[in-house]
Amino acid sequence: MSERTGWDRGLSVAADGKGLVGHAGAVLLRQLADRTGLTRGLAGVLPTSTSAGWRERAGALVQLAVAMVLGARSLLEAEQLQLHHQGLFGPAASDSTMRRLLAELDDKALRKIAKVRRRVRRHVWMLLHLRPGGFPWLTVAGRRLTGWIVVDLDATVITSASRKQGAAATFKGTFGFHPLGGWPANTGENLAMELRAGNAGANTVDDHVRVLAAALDQIPHSSQSKILVRVDGAGATHGLLQHLEALNTKRRTVRYTVGWKITPEDETAIAKLPESAWETSLKQDGDLQAGYQVAELTGLNTRGSWPAGMRLIVRRVRPSRRHVKKLTAFEQKTGWRYSITATNIRHMWGIAGSHQIQFLDALHRDHAEVEDRVRTNKAMGLANLPSQSWQINTGWMLAANLAADLDAWLRLLTLHDQDGLEDAEPNTMRLRLYHLPARLARHARRRILRIERTWPCGAAFTTSWNRLAQLPAPT
Repeated sequence: MSERTGWDRGLSVAADGKGLVGHAGAVLLRQLADRTGLTRGLAGVLPTSTSAGWRERAGALVQLAVAMVLGARSLLEAEQLQLHHQGLFGPAASDSTMRRLLAELDDKALRKIAKVRRRVRRHVWMLLHLRPGGFPWLTVAGRRLTGWIVVDLDATVITSASRKQGAAATFKGTFGFHPLGGWPANTGENLAMELRAGNAGANTVDDHVRVLAAALDQIPHSSQSKILVRVDGAGATHGLLQHLEALNTKRRTVRYTVGWKITPEDETAIAKLPESAWETSLKQDGDLQAGYQVAELTGLNTRGSWPAGMRLIVRRVRPSRRHVKKLTAFEQKTGWRYSITATNIRHMWGIAGSHQIQFLDALHRDHAEVEDRVRTNKAMGLANLPSQSWQINTGWMLAANLAADLDAWLRLLTLHDQDGLEDAEPNTMRLRLYHLPARLARHARRRILRIERTWPCGAAFTTSWNRLAQLPAPT
């Protein structure tokens, strides 16, 4: 026999409520898509019809992206989440409707959508420049990289529990896919992503060149004069570095930092460094990082097949226990663990001290933040590909990219001065804004979405809505 604790005394449950809206934050994301011109732009390139029962593809794709931001991991979950918003957006698109929509996104449709995204992104970036704090320039080692757009390339593994088209054994010993994407460190959007088979190479030049081209194409022309591209060790290939050098023109400066796989030749060069060549590295706030040292290796490593002017920056640290077994014979002898960064940066225009090796080391280590982008994107649809079909999974990945953009734009445009929300991760946004319950009331021929007055983030919700309503329409 159980005892009552008091809170449930006199409580009953009935399914007879009216005007209730679950996950009310969807109104912010949908309003954002509409106000920035994304919904209208997609409507211009996706199929349409006047037949009875036809669901507009643009609205369905936007609602799918919104559902992913809210946490949908499959088409069925996306449909169930949309049922919470019928009073706002109308009947939910069924999972079969969304499946047909994704199946229709062939290469031609994807190219058209990429143009729409580029046009919308240009408008959004213009709005970011007009914010009180201006455009979100990156800060590294205490230096603000004003004018520089930083693009991070990285690949990730999406596991699969069943055999799907393109799923294969990955380099991590798992089974699934190995997509490659590009993210701007300034804003956290997802510029481009290519679905690849699980056994796709980590350092395939053609894939990197193709994804980089798609990512750069998304950057507004007014922001393309100074570009920094960062890649991990997969980028240290002759083909990619030569391609990056070739991107430099009179109107565009392209710099890069890439990880470097240490070879015996590199170890021979490191051994030639005098102890006086080593300097203490910097933290991301500009303070000294005790125990970590960097030195210039350029000139001591004389392999001539790499791009002229490329610099090598070596970093050393005392190895931890978990790294001891992975040390080379040279590292065991010296008692240090080494890593090398390759770069073509002699000077970054407008950045004082950008030639210094401590800054270049910190600049490349900041690339590790791309792992946060990958992780948060997986929390918004990329953790699982829902179909056996390669084409449907490609469309799902596109919707996940749109979800990442919407989440980033909402925070940057409307929550930039709300404590803890500009850089909030998906789970935080869901707990504070996206998953709020509300009641849809009607008064004087108007609809009012009412949120609990005592909710801590209620003011942030209404501030975001009001700022969305004031956004200028795209030209």
